[in-house]
Amino acid sequence: MAPVPSLPIKVGHIDDVQELRKAKPATVPERFIRDMADRPKVVPNLSSSLDIPIIDLSKLMKTDKDEVMQLKTACEEWGFFQVLNHGIDLNVVEDIENVAKDFFMLPLQEKQKYPMAPGTVQGYGQAFVFSENQKLDWCNMFALGVEPPCIRNPKLWPSKPVNFRETLEIYSREVRKLCKTLLKYIAVSLGLKGDVFEEMFGVAVQAVRMNYYPPCSRPDLVLGLSPHSDGSALTVLQQGKDSSVGLQILKGQTWVPVQPIPNALVINIGDTLEVRNPEPLWINTLLITMFQYQF
Repeated sequence: MAPVPSLPIKVGHIDDVQELRKAKPATVPERFIRDMADRPKVVPNLSSSLDIPIIDLSKLMKTDKDEVMQLKTACEEWGFFQVLNHGIDLNVVEDIENVAKDFFMLPLQEKQKYPMAPGTVQGYGQAFVFSENQKLDWCNMFALGVEPPCIRNPKLWPSKPVNFRETLEIYSREVRKLCKTLLKYIAVSLGLKGDVFEEMFGVAVQAVRMNYYPPCSRPDLVLGLSPHSDGSALTVLQQGKDSSVGLQILKGQTWVPVQPIPNALVINIGDTLEVRNPEPLWINTLLITMFQYQF
């Protein structure tokens, strides 16, 4: 998690997009309107060759050679894949989605008890805002440090919904297990010892970020989440149940929409696992979020 900045950061007034939606459904404030070159573009129908790879974890755990090679290809050529049969109980997946929805549906004054300080990435608000002139995402975010315990800010863990803490603890534990398993088989796909990444990284650092994207009257002018790459080793992305397509990833020069698959999780190979020299081992991917796909 990012440290607290040593100098004050002036970010100006930041509107809450859920409240904007309630109050002014036909207008979009200037700070949310992207420059022409940065505005979302309609993605034409793409060939099936540009479908994000799908990995079956149950086959990986049997050391299925074809599945191991498919994992290697997904990491090298995409930096993304969707994982099926991931081993996380579907009730756990559903519970975290429900508790996230419940939090975002709380009154604004309740959510503002857990503010995200300028320049930091824990709490409720907008992350990575460093300037009064910066364009804002059409998104409400709630982020927390989870592991190790020293990165947690207890004041930012909400008391409502009442089952928030317990649900997040259970979900985070299961996600850690999944990441450990995936890193093992990524290592195997490279001909390395299965525990090489565990030894290399030491104590795992884990954070959670919940994003809520209200409908926008002018979706052609705004972005749900700015294009970025993740600095982590792995990011596990859960798309909301019955959600529309919102996530896009940059492959080559093409933004590829990620079609949600029931009961699947999206895995992003982060910058920590990217090797640049002499040849990229895993490509550095960018992702962009539009609307209404996540919690």
